[in-house]
Amino acid sequence: MSVQATTPGPDQVPESDTALEPKVESWRGVAAEDQEVSVATGVHLQARSRRLLADLLRPYKFRMFVLLLVTAVTQGSYLAGPLIVAYGIDTAIPALIRGDGGPLVLTTIAYLGAGVINALTRALFTRLTATLSQLVLLELRQRTFRHAQRLSVDFHEKYTSGKVISRLSSDVETLRDLAAEGLDNLANSVLSVLVVSVTLVVYDWKLGLVALAAFIPIAFLTRWYQRASQKIYRRTRTAIAATITQFAETMNGMRAVQAFRRESKNKQIFGSLNKEYSDATRDSMFVLAIFTPALRLIGNISLAVVMVLGAMRVIDGTFEIGALAAFALYVRRMYDPLEELAYFYNGLQSATAALEKISGLLEEQPSVPEPAKPTALPAKVHGDVRFDDVQFAYNEHAKVLPDIQLEIPAGQTVAVVGATGAGKSTLAKLLSRFYDPTEGTVSLDGISLDQLTVPDLRRGVVMVTQESFLFSGSVADNIALGKPDATRAEIEAAADAIGAGEFIRSLPEGFDTDVRKRGGRLSAGQRQLVAFARAFLADPAVLILDEATASLDIPSERAVQHALQSVLAGRTAVIIAHRLSTVLIADRVLVMEHGRIVEDGSPDELIGGSGHFAGLHKAWKQSLV
Repeated sequence: MSVQATTPGPDQVPESDTALEPKVESWRGVAAEDQEVSVATGVHLQARSRRLLADLLRPYKFRMFVLLLVTAVTQGSYLAGPLIVAYGIDTAIPALIRGDGGPLVLTTIAYLGAGVINALTRALFTRLTATLSQLVLLELRQRTFRHAQRLSVDFHEKYTSGKVISRLSSDVETLRDLAAEGLDNLANSVLSVLVVSVTLVVYDWKLGLVALAAFIPIAFLTRWYQRASQKIYRRTRTAIAATITQFAETMNGMRAVQAFRRESKNKQIFGSLNKEYSDATRDSMFVLAIFTPALRLIGNISLAVVMVLGAMRVIDGTFEIGALAAFALYVRRMYDPLEELAYFYNGLQSATAALEKISGLLEEQPSVPEPAKPTALPAKVHGDVRFDDVQFAYNEHAKVLPDIQLEIPAGQTVAVVGATGAGKSTLAKLLSRFYDPTEGTVSLDGISLDQLTVPDLRRGVVMVTQESFLFSGSVADNIALGKPDATRAEIEAAADAIGAGEFIRSLPEGFDTDVRKRGGRLSAGQRQLVAFARAFLADPAVLILDEATASLDIPSERAVQHALQSVLAGRTAVIIAHRLSTVLIADRVLVMEHGRIVEDGSPDELIGGSGHFAGLHKAWKQSLV
């Protein structure tokens, strides 16, 4: 079954946030809408995040068990302190007065021993959590990167690169901060509160219940803080993603920004997004500024009530002074961790919002999926191409190809021409299976493309686009993308065959010259020649050239056209071009209008007729004069 794409393509460009025309005016409305959606689906988002976290932690169950044991020992040594103090006051000091110093020595050794054990286990806990958190974050980054690469073209056309960068950088770093600073506080604080609560009730149930009564207002306060901070931190993650996206797209489009003098406008845009992020962060601090002092106030009031009631019982002789001191220390040790938990919860809310964003990305599925039961492509691919009753729409309101019926025999070179928006590039993307047809099938050698694995498809079909993207690295490395296991001799032979060998060898380090970011060290024409060499090295049965000569000057274009005579020999080729000099090397020309093929014939046949292509050829000849 084919999967319908949902985003506009190059022939129907959608509104989008770009470096030149970001929709800043609608930012606040989009953010507000996003918050409404987040609140409405909060349960789903949290469940999705928990599933992701559980999946990441599953391989490390033993490490987590060891962490739990270490934490228990740490808390035991920490909570032994008040009991040792009580023993010292009520037993060791009276014994010392009677001349027996043994209990005091025992008390001192026990207190120091508990301190040493606590320090050692805390250090061990920190090492263990650091290792575990980095293993989890390593897997999360790898999984996010792998998944982003696997998603289809339509996803990347609607989900900007800045957002993906935000998921992999800012959101993951938020999780790292929580893991580095929060897990220790969480484990120790939770265990401390639980153990102390039980200890207080067992030690003296009346005073214990008085101390625990403070948890009633704390529960209401915590619930308020949870709801308020959850909204704010989702807003914060949305804001930082928009800020990173705007920054990344502006930097990537700097030539256009400076060419059109958009610096002032982009400064205003970034300032608005940056302020939204700043305001969201400020609001989170305001909420914390209410929660933490209120928590501390409740704890102090509880301690004061316990001290007054305990003192009254000491006066009437039903409670020991040492026991009251221990009780007061335990109460303090119960409420102090609550403040640490507040700071942990503050980071947890931010991390939860980040995890929701990451899990949302990982939940996306390719709209062009791998077949469940693929059909193997024969070792020898002939290159017969068929479009059977193909229809395609980027969305329900934009049908780009109403009905395409097309056969391209193996070895034939077909040129596709037509006005902008006629559907030429969409036809090429369907043949490359960047999209699947809404209706009908596209097949190679009688096998539907959606039944081929990605390696088989890329072995059969390769596209060279006008963009000719190059990665940082040497020229040889970029050519070798077409065949990763190619030898140096094969790489140089491919460059020579396409007419690029001469200029490459003239570079400072020849084939080892670093092309730098996005191939910036090379001219547009040189980048295109390297892309041609890459495609030639891949040796596909079907080669698609989508405006692939548009960036070349006249001498370079002539060199490439000369090389194409040998490159295209023996393989099926689809050439999409506006330059008729490129079109004329084809065996057959297709003229498209409004997504339909309106003319089909050899260049000579169409030139001799009275149709659209004949008019184009006539205008081209006149332009040469």
